[in-house]
Amino acid sequence: MSMLASVINQLPSEVIKRRAVFGTELGVLAGIYDEDTNIAIWQRELPEDLHAAASLILATKPSLGLSITVSPQNVHEIVSGALGAKEQFKTLIEDMVRLVDMFCCLFDADCVGLRLTSLRHAMCPRFHVDNVPCRLVTTYCGDSTQWLAHNSIDRSKLGPGSGGVSDEQSGLFSKKSDVKELRRGEIALLKGEGWAGNEGGGLVHRSPTPKNDLRRLLLTLDLMNS
Repeated sequence: MSMLASVINQLPSEVIKRRAVFGTELGVLAGIYDEDTNIAIWQRELPEDLHAAASLILATKPSLGLSITVSPQNVHEIVSGALGAKEQFKTLIEDMVRLVDMFCCLFDADCVGLRLTSLRHAMCPRFHVDNVPCRLVTTYCGDSTQWLAHNSIDRSKLGPGSGGVSDEQSGLFSKKSDVKELRRGEIALLKGEGWAGNEGGGLVHRSPTPKNDLRRLLLTLDLMNS
């Protein structure tokens, strides 16, 4: 982390203001372009057939860890080849194709980094920020990404600032209700530290700890650094 970022991270939240935007329509995601927004959430309901396809992926590919670079032109072919062209997977593949196309259109990008991962354990169990411009996250099965509002945290307690104790004990946030969690199927854009002008304002988030050893199917799309 740069010296500038270190200084900014310790400034009071009223100096650097960031907010979340929510909506039930796809268009809410364009709100990520607002300077004071660091998470935009499309509160979509996950269709049952899409959840069923995702559950089948988990059942047949429990160790799935797909990490590829795709474009709107080749994503269907590449993902179908990686997952297998089963009719039961069709709904899930088509959803990923739509999300890649939407993400590339929103950011005028030619390609994105796509990860589709089956998780039994929390991938990033501590609250942190990402050093990327923007990341799309959605959970098809299992518990979803947890996040903290910018005005409810002490960013100096991130990473080494925690003093080696848990997020709950470090003083990063003050009460349990400060921890927000996306719902299954919701689409969120997380603005990272790599977004121009957002240093010190990247969304603070972490992976959930899966309950009852149940697997999670997570999709992420990364806006590549230019």
